[in-house]
Amino acid sequence: MLPAPLQFVIAMIASASAINDRMQRRQEYLKAEIAALRQLLASATGTNRLRFTPEQRRRLAVAGKALTVEERRACCHIVSPATILAWFRDLGARKYDSSKVRRQGRPRKSDELRVLVVKMATENPGWGYTKLRDALRTGLKIEVSRTTVANILAEEGLEPAPERKKKRTWKAFLKAHWETLYCADFFTVEALGMNGTVRYLVFFVMHVKSRAVEIGGIVANPTGEWMKQVGRNLLDREEGFLRGATHLILDRDPVYATCFTELLKRGGVKVVQIPAQSPNCNAHAERFVRTIREECLEHFVIFGERHLRHLVREFVAHYQGERFHQGLGGQLIKPAEDPSNDNGAGGTVRRRSRLGGMLNFYHRRAA
Repeated sequence: MLPAPLQFVIAMIASASAINDRMQRRQEYLKAEIAALRQLLASATGTNRLRFTPEQRRRLAVAGKALTVEERRACCHIVSPATILAWFRDLGARKYDSSKVRRQGRPRKSDELRVLVVKMATENPGWGYTKLRDALRTGLKIEVSRTTVANILAEEGLEPAPERKKKRTWKAFLKAHWETLYCADFFTVEALGMNGTVRYLVFFVMHVKSRAVEIGGIVANPTGEWMKQVGRNLLDREEGFLRGATHLILDRDPVYATCFTELLKRGGVKVVQIPAQSPNCNAHAERFVRTIREECLEHFVIFGERHLRHLVREFVAHYQGERFHQGLGGQLIKPAEDPSNDNGAGGTVRRRSRLGGMLNFYHRRAA
């Protein structure tokens, strides 16, 4: 019979051998299971490549680093041992990663400066990067480089000065010539005559800034000579409505004879023709036509040219001196200079009527 110590050693060896056999069988089963899962993945997605989340990579990296080289070779079946080690190195490097808090390049310019640069470039299409920089440095005492100005405009989608000048808008043109810009148009009115209805054409001119209107003439059949005479009246140096004008907006109606436009040109007025079928480019004139129709002409049966002239004359007087205009902040175009008018609350309320009460103006009269 073997000594007791020797029996204990033999028992321990047998137990260890049994444990190793069980571990080997489990490992073989896990290998077979992983191989089956890879085949199922390949058949379902067309690829056997597994994609791990950052948390799964972290757990595998920590557990795989604790194994020996031989253990990793025997146990790592999903990814290679080298991948496990690479994940672990990446996990350690993240502790010292400061890329998310590190700022690249110079700090961004303030929003206030950016808004100012864009505003100046928009309001001055001809100013290039250098001129904008000089205006900021010298005029506003803001130190900025030419490159910074160029970068800000590029980020805001604004092109260089030569391109901005080419794309100048109609609104910018109106503002640039606001003081000396006029517009003109015709509108038609049907009136009853001896032999039926007669269509009259009313020609008017408007100062765009003040909205002041001048009736150039009313005629049934405008001719070149008639248009020339209207042009002479408008360009009269003493009382002509266009004596201070530099630009006149017209549509492409053939009634504006060449002799008329040439006369304006010689008088120092440049004719600006709007695109065909674009009444919105002459919106102020179109709005006046709508106003005179809705507030006056559509409420009357017009008997002849004389009646039409009376209606137009009365409405224009009301339009300029008695009608409050929303486009002018609720003000009158030409307030009457009447010393008897009292804007205070103590005067008597008076009404001035035109066209049988169709047009009314209320004001206070001093007691």
